Amino acid sequence: MSPAADPRPETTGAETPGAAPGPTTPILTVNRLSAKIAGQQVVEDVSFSVPAAGITALLGRNGVGKTSTIKAIIGLLDRSGAVTLDGERIDKDPTYRIIQRGVGYVPEDREVFSKLTVAENLRLAERDAAPRRQLVEELFPDLLARAGQMAGTLSGGQQQMVSLARALLNTNKVLLVDEPTKGLAPKIVGEVAETLAEAARTVPILLVEQNLQVVRQLAGDAVVLSGGRVVHTGPALEFLDDSALIQRHLGVSNDPHPGADQASHAAVKGAAQ
Repeated sequence: MSPAADPRPETTGAETPGAAPGPTTPILTVNRLSAKIAGQQVVEDVSFSVPAAGITALLGRNGVGKTSTIKAIIGLLDRSGAVTLDGERIDKDPTYRIIQRGVGYVPEDREVFSKLTVAENLRLAERDAAPRRQLVEELFPDLLARAGQMAGTLSGGQQQMVSLARALLNTNKVLLVDEPTKGLAPKIVGEVAETLAEAARTVPILLVEQNLQVVRQLAGDAVVLSGGRVVHTGPALEFLDDSALIQRHLGVSNDPHPGADQASHAAVKGAAQ
């Protein structure tokens, strides 16, 4: 993998409009993380941190290493470097132990157990002695009505809700959520975004997301990857409102009216803090 022209990430220190102040100590810190798939470098010397509140977006063009970064954090790829959760190193732990220590994972493409019912999918995910069933019932009332339905017969949006519900059943220190709106209809994208905002009231989230409108609504901070490296970190709105940065790192134009939904962003962010 060819490195970015300048391996040093751009940073900006301004506050995000509408974001409430939160804890300064990161809940998750990644330091010089590298990972390979079949001998090919897919993540290279990645360093960033996730605040202990709100939603941090992990952005980049397709194929730059976003999903690989998530998988490397939880040990699903051969990796090197340091990963610290709530002040303790977890990079030497196996994946199951990292999950037990409080890292919730919502994988790309949902990955529900299609031959099991919704209720069985949720029961399999229960890790805590007292799972947060009431929270899941409040966030996903539709799943209650479909408890006996085979997960494989659900729509894509409903399967995404099952995947999110599995992660939220347990008390986690951070959630890693990979492409939750991928392939969903616009109405369902909005419902998923609302659910993520509500979930962020109780747990910080590292979110991989291609839908920039969803990122604008939800994220307080952004980490941008290119060529398996971090090339930018800073407030999400500042990045999204900078046409040059958007074009350089994502290859797309930003919202032609970037300020139009800042009030919407502030309202959702207020709920997420």
